[in-house]
Amino acid sequence: MLLRKTALVLALATAALLASTATATAAPAEPTPATGASTTPLAAAAAKPVIVVGGLSGVAVAYEPIAARLRADGYRTFIYQLPGLGLGDIPTSARAFAGYVDQVRASTGAATVDVVAHSEGGLVSRYYLKRLGGTATVGRYVSLGTPQYGTYVANIVAFLGLGSCAGVVACQQMTIGSAFLADLNAGDDTPGAVRYTTIRTLQDELVRPTGNAAVNDGATNVLIQAYCPLRVVGHLGLVLDGTAYTIVRGALVDGPVRPNCLAL
Repeated sequence: MLLRKTALVLALATAALLASTATATAAPAEPTPATGASTTPLAAAAAKPVIVVGGLSGVAVAYEPIAARLRADGYRTFIYQLPGLGLGDIPTSARAFAGYVDQVRASTGAATVDVVAHSEGGLVSRYYLKRLGGTATVGRYVSLGTPQYGTYVANIVAFLGLGSCAGVVACQQMTIGSAFLADLNAGDDTPGAVRYTTIRTLQDELVRPTGNAAVNDGATNVLIQAYCPLRVVGHLGLVLDGTAYTIVRGALVDGPVRPNCLAL
């Protein structure tokens, strides 16, 4: 039953991804804040800009809800839409992201930025940190439902007879056991002085097993249901859910893990 349900979810998701490429626009060449920041008690802790990194097929506007929460907490927030909606090679997307980080730093005067990344965006950001020298320019890394060690939902496309991830390179690279993940996960998962936090949910439809959304070597790995067992949050819901956001907010100020299970 789970296999059949997962296959259906992936088939629908793949169709949506392929359809979206015809109409989606690329991320802006110049960094643009989501909107202006407001003053709150957390504003003093918001010394660094925050870049929200989108996931596979994630258009920038889809991340406005979490950007608005960050903005309300006083953060100067930027949204990065992956090149080609993230369908292409992840290391190539990471090199483009490196340039974007430099643009944000130049436009804000900040030495470092914090990163809040959803799904594939977490792999793009982590490749930047581990392979492109990004640890010098990032203070905090927070991932939301990122298949750090791959997902069998990607593997199942071949099972459905659609070829190797229907030709989507990023999907191939997020397959459990891929050469990309073997390289990314070789050695230290959490290099540099960056503070690493991963957030995952038991109801994630696209990252299976859900434990693959965690990393090793000193990261703070948070399973929402370990604190809030009745909270239901799906893969896309991680960027909308109030409880998930309270974990993000705590991570950005190096606070303890204290999710608000009733947050809207």
